Formats: sequence, structure tokens, C-alpha cells
Amino acid sequence: MGRYTVNLSELDGIGVAAISRALETCDVVVIDEIGPMEILSARFIAAVDDTLLSGKPTLISTHAHLDHPLIHRVRQESNHYRVKLGNRDTLIDEIVACFVL
Repeated sequence: MGRYTVNLSELDGIGVAAISRALETCDVVVIDEIGPMEILSARFIAAVDDTLLSGKPTLISTHAHLDHPLIHRVRQESNHYRVKLGNRDTLIDEIVACFVL
């Protein structure tokens, strides 16, 4: 991807394992970030799908301009915030409120 390379075996091993572990042991799942490299991994996509189906509170950041069915699903099935330099500080309370019971 541009000047970067994609190591799918590392993504599948480390990234997918981290998501699976979070689903098993954590109250909130955080995935930062789903971008062009991550959507090349079918195992990563499946792990994100599992997360969406789990019903657990989830915070996922996505690449702003990525056009992929997984990204569309993430945006449709959750609150969607566009974080920019001008609003990043003011969004904190609003986003945190989504996770407070």
C-alpha cells in the first residue's frame, strides 16, 4: 500500500488474535483502525463481523474514505462520528457517554 507493505500473516496472527481475546475477556472492544491494509485479510474481516454480532460495546475507527462493505456495515450499525482537527476535543464526552451504563 503505497510505501507500506502488508504482512497478512502478522495481521491474521496478531490482529485477529487481539480481537478474539477482547471478545472473550473484555467489556468493550476497541479496533483501531480498519483501513486499506486490514480489508485485505479475510480473517480480520471475519473477526470484525464477529465483533459486530457479539453485541458488546465496540469502538471502531475506520479510514475516512474507504469504500468497502465492512466499512459500510460498521457505519450503518453504529453511531458514526467524523473526527476532525476542529471537533476532536469536543467529541470526547459524546463518545464516552455511549459507553457509560
